[in-house]
Amino acid sequence: MTGLIGALVDAWSEIRVHRLRVLLSLIGIAASVGALTTVIAISEYQQQSQIEQSDRYGGRSATIAVSVSDDTGAPVDFVAFDERFDRVTERFGFSHAARIVDPIMLRADLPRGAVDVEGRLVDPQYSVMHREKLLEGRWFRPGDESALAPPVVITEPLWDELGRIPISQHPTLRLSGDEGGVYQIVGVTAKQGIWDEQLRVDVLYDAYMSRVDQLPEGTWPRHEIWLSDEQVAEIAPVLAMDLRAGLPDGQTVRIERTDWASQPGFDDVSATFELITGGIAGLILALGALSLINIQLVAMRQRVREIGVRRAFGATSGRIFVSVLLESLVATTVAGVIGIALVVAVLRSDWVVPAIFGEMQDTPPFPMRAAITGLVASVIVGAIAGFIPALVALRVKVIDAIRF
Repeated sequence: MTGLIGALVDAWSEIRVHRLRVLLSLIGIAASVGALTTVIAISEYQQQSQIEQSDRYGGRSATIAVSVSDDTGAPVDFVAFDERFDRVTERFGFSHAARIVDPIMLRADLPRGAVDVEGRLVDPQYSVMHREKLLEGRWFRPGDESALAPPVVITEPLWDELGRIPISQHPTLRLSGDEGGVYQIVGVTAKQGIWDEQLRVDVLYDAYMSRVDQLPEGTWPRHEIWLSDEQVAEIAPVLAMDLRAGLPDGQTVRIERTDWASQPGFDDVSATFELITGGIAGLILALGALSLINIQLVAMRQRVREIGVRRAFGATSGRIFVSVLLESLVATTVAGVIGIALVVAVLRSDWVVPAIFGEMQDTPPFPMRAAITGLVASVIVGAIAGFIPALVALRVKVIDAIRF
């Protein structure tokens, strides 16, 4: 232990003596380690963003969709099936279940006249299951269906059509037809991109059915349940049997997963991104290590007298080897820690990750995998860059100190 501590002290002393050379040679190492750490961290954030984007369409992991159909072509009593679904949901104690009817056509009175807009009937839990992102206001809450002016959530383009009246001023939307009346706008969903110009109105399923006792012709509800991954294999078969029990002949209940985790090859994009960018960062790191080796070899020719004198005073070959190796190892490790610290400080700021992944809701903490990988890479580079000069230092003899 004493010998190792002494070698570390010697290495640190040499770094302080040759600090300018060390500083210049290690700037590239710090930048390369920082680049490698950034690539891995961005890959983690990109994967989380991809998961959330998929959640908006297919639901969180694990979401199962329940649908009913009649193989004979006879109409299905969806109201009766809703009641059956509610009973089964209550019996199993599901915390997140929703009915969705999408799309339906609604007639909305806008400043430019009556316009056909797309409608969607949903339950309050839909927003949690599909990560609905609101630009303004709130989502539906239990009890909203009993309001005299039922609440609706509209898209941002439709909000623009209405003049972007602040939600705090309680704007309303008038619909025509059987479901017609005044609806209170309580929330606005953000655009999915600059190309998104969809005019859509989200209406509570129960509020719509209280005004119209049946769904529009040609539409049917989709029932979704959010379970844990462990519950799916255990509950899904039992749930299917319960829902099928007592159904008229010819009617079939289908249960399938719709979330991202059930789709094969979902992680391939993230893996490919990390492989390509990680390879580039690794190449930069290798070039930095190569330049450091060259600098260390040149420096060793200038340190022949120093090493010869140390041998004359009794320094063993092992002590010389370890000292030179640790000199490089300590320097690259310090450079790696500095590079990682800078990356952590930048990525944990309030503007970098939100600017790159603006739609991400659950921003994960800085990935420890990225920091550990960067630190291990800096140690490996230091070991490689110090090993060859250390072998050269072993060949220096006392007589060489006199020659130089």
